[in-house]
Amino acid sequence: MKNILITAFLLISTYSFTQTTVQGNVKDKKGNPVAGVSITLKDTYDGAVTDSSGNYSFTTTEKGKHILSFTNVNYNEDSSIIDLEGKPITINITVKEKFNILNAVTVIAGSFEAGDNKRAATVLNSIDIATTAGSNADITAALKTLPGAQQIGNQEGLFVRGGTGEETKQFIDGTLVNNPYYTSVPDIATRGRFSPFLFKGTVFSTGGYSALYGQALSSAVILESIDMPEKSAATASISPIVVGGGVQQLSKNKNFSWGVDYDYVNLIAYFNIVKQTPDYFDMPEFHSGDANFRIKTKGGIIKYYTTFNYNHLGLRRPDIDSTNYKDAFGIINHNWYNNLSWRQNLGNGWKMNMGLSYSTNRDDISQQVQDASNNNKSWNYQPWISKNFHIKSRQDLSQIKEVFEKKLGGLSAIRFGGEYWYSYNPTHYINIDSDYYFKQKDNYAALFAEGDIYITNDIALKLGTRYEYSSIIRKANIAPRISMAYKVGKGAQVSLAYGIFYEKPLNNELVYNTSLNYTKATHYIANYQVNRNDRIFRIEAFYKKYDDLVKTFPTYNNAGYGYAKGFELFLRDKKTFKNIDYWISYSYLDTKRDFENYPQELAPNFAAKHTASVVVKHFITKWKAGVNATYTFATGRPYYNFMFDNTQGKFVISDQGQTKDYNSLNFSVEYLPSLGKKDAKTFIVLFASMSNVLGQKQVYGYNYSFNGLNKEPILPTAPRFYFIGCFLSWGIDRSQDAINNNL
Repeated sequence: MKNILITAFLLISTYSFTQTTVQGNVKDKKGNPVAGVSITLKDTYDGAVTDSSGNYSFTTTEKGKHILSFTNVNYNEDSSIIDLEGKPITINITVKEKFNILNAVTVIAGSFEAGDNKRAATVLNSIDIATTAGSNADITAALKTLPGAQQIGNQEGLFVRGGTGEETKQFIDGTLVNNPYYTSVPDIATRGRFSPFLFKGTVFSTGGYSALYGQALSSAVILESIDMPEKSAATASISPIVVGGGVQQLSKNKNFSWGVDYDYVNLIAYFNIVKQTPDYFDMPEFHSGDANFRIKTKGGIIKYYTTFNYNHLGLRRPDIDSTNYKDAFGIINHNWYNNLSWRQNLGNGWKMNMGLSYSTNRDDISQQVQDASNNNKSWNYQPWISKNFHIKSRQDLSQIKEVFEKKLGGLSAIRFGGEYWYSYNPTHYINIDSDYYFKQKDNYAALFAEGDIYITNDIALKLGTRYEYSSIIRKANIAPRISMAYKVGKGAQVSLAYGIFYEKPLNNELVYNTSLNYTKATHYIANYQVNRNDRIFRIEAFYKKYDDLVKTFPTYNNAGYGYAKGFELFLRDKKTFKNIDYWISYSYLDTKRDFENYPQELAPNFAAKHTASVVVKHFITKWKAGVNATYTFATGRPYYNFMFDNTQGKFVISDQGQTKDYNSLNFSVEYLPSLGKKDAKTFIVLFASMSNVLGQKQVYGYNYSFNGLNKEPILPTAPRFYFIGCFLSWGIDRSQDAINNNL
C-alpha cells in the first residue's frame, strides 16, 4: 500500500509540474476589448471565453506545438501557433470584425427606405401608408408626412427641397413610370395611380440617389413590387365611392401565381352629399383594372404587371376675367402601363436584374368659355382666345434596362449596366385661329456603374457615375455620385453624399426649342441617424445648386439658376408608449430660383420655409381596432403676378404676397373583425377617415385676371374630405399583420 501511495504522489507531482497556463487579451481594430470570444486549443477540450475586459486564462497539460484558435460569430476566426513547455504563455490578439449584414453601416444620406430589407431605415411600409390619416392609401400623400416634401394641394406630384413636381420621378422595379398620377386638372391635385399594396419595398430619396437612376433633378421614389403571394386569396372593396374586387391564385408548388383586379369609382353620390365648389357637368368616373403573373426560376423570379385606367370628368368655374361667363374644362384619359422584370442569380456571386416596360397615355382635353346658359362663346382676341382650345395628346414610353451585380467579398459589390428609352409624344392643338400638330421623338440611352465598398462594418462607400445621351436635344452628360457612411455608436451613424443630377427639359418646353440643354442640380448632403429599440431619429442638412434652368423669356433658353438649402428632423417611436406608434418631421427650407418668366431670383411659389407633420397611430389589440391622426403645418408660400411691361420690355412683379399658413388635422379609424372558420377566415377591414377635420380654410395661391386687377384665391374643392369603406379578403387573415405593423 505504501508503494502505491508513493507512486500516486509522484504522478500527481509530475502532472502539476507539466501544466501550462495560457492567458491574454482580445481587442478589436479600435483597441476595444471583445467579450465572448471562444479560445480553444485545437483537438483538445482545453480553452476559455473572454470576459467583459477581453481577458482570458486557462491551463492545459498538453505538450508541444498546438494551434490556439479565436472564434466569435461577429469576428473573423483567427489563430496562433504556441509551444507548450510548462511555462506560462501570453497571447494578445486583435480580431477583425466580420462583414455582417445586420451590423454593417448603411449608406442612407438623402433616403428613407421601407420594406423587407432588414438593414434599411424602415420608415413606411404599405400598411403604414394605408393607415396614415389623410393619405387615403395614396403613396404620395403619405410621403408628404416625411421631411423634405412640401404640402402642395393644387397640383399633383412630390415637391421636394425646393424642386418642382416634375423634378421628382417614380420607378417601379427599376424602370421609369411616365404617368404616375392621373392627368392634371386645373387647381386640383390628382392622386397616384398605384396601390401601396403592390409593393414590398419603397425608397423615398430626397437627394443623392443611386447612379442606377436618372432624369430626376431633385428626388426619386423607387418602388419594388411584391414577389409571390402567401397563398391564394380573393378581395373585395365596397364604399359609396368605389367598388371593386380581385383574385390572386398561387400554384400548389408555390412557383407560379397570377391575379386580376378591377375597381370602379363614381363620385356622383359623394358630390350630392358633400357639395363641391366647381360645378361638375360630367361627374368624375374611373375604371381601372390590373393583372399580374409571377414565375419562380431556379435562383430567380420573373414578374409581370399591367394596369389599364379610363376616366373622364368635366367642371365649370366662374371666369376670372368677367362677371357673366364661365370656364368649362373637360378631360377623357386612357392609360395603359406594363412592367416585366427578371431577377436572377447567375452563380459565383453574380446577379442580374432586367426590366422592360411600356406605357401609353392619351388625353382628350377641352377648355371652353361659356355664358350663363352654358352655351359656348369664342373670340379671336385675348384673354379669350387662350381660354378656348382643344388638345389631343399622347405619351408613349418604351424602356429596357439591364443591371449586373458582382459580389466582391463580404458586403462589397459592384453594379453596372445600361438602359434605353424610346419616347413618342404627338400632340394636336386647336383653337379659334390655329391648328397645330407636332410630335416629339427621343432616343435616350444611359450607361452606369456603381460600387458598394465596405472597408469595415463601420465604414462604407458608394461610388457611382452615369452617362446619358438624348437624341432630341443631341446632348450628353456625365453625372458622378459619391456617398459614405460611418458608424459612430450602436445603431448610430453619420452619412455624407455628393452628386450631380440632370434632367431633360419638359416636353412643353422642347416644343419651342429643341436645342435646350439639360437642367442640372448639384447635391451636398450630411446626415446623422440613430436607429435603435424601435426608435429612429435623424437630422439631415443639405445644399442644392441649380444650373441651366429653363427661362421662357425673351426666348426659351438655359439662363436660369437657383439654390435650395436647409435642414430636416425626423423622429419615429414605436416603443415609448404602449400600442402607440408616432412620428414627427420638420423641414426648414431656404430656396430661390430664376426660371420660366421670373424677372429675377425669387423664392418659388411652391416653397414654404417651415413644414412640420405629426402622425400618431394607436392600435387597440383587444378590439383589433386602430385610431390614427395626422397634423400638418406649413408656413405660407409666396405668390406673384408677373406682367409684361411694354415700356421696360420685360416681365415685372405687379403683385406679390404670402398665403396664410397651412394647417390640417386628419383623422381615420379602422376595425378588423374576422369571420368564418379558423382555417378559412374572411379578413375584413372597416375604414373611415376625415381630412381637414377642423375645416381650416386652405389657400394654395392666387389666380389673376388678364389685366391683373382681379385676383382669386385657389381653394380646395370642399372644406373636408370624407371616406368610409369595407375591404374584404378571403384566403388570408391579415389581422395579425395589421396588429404587428401598428405596435
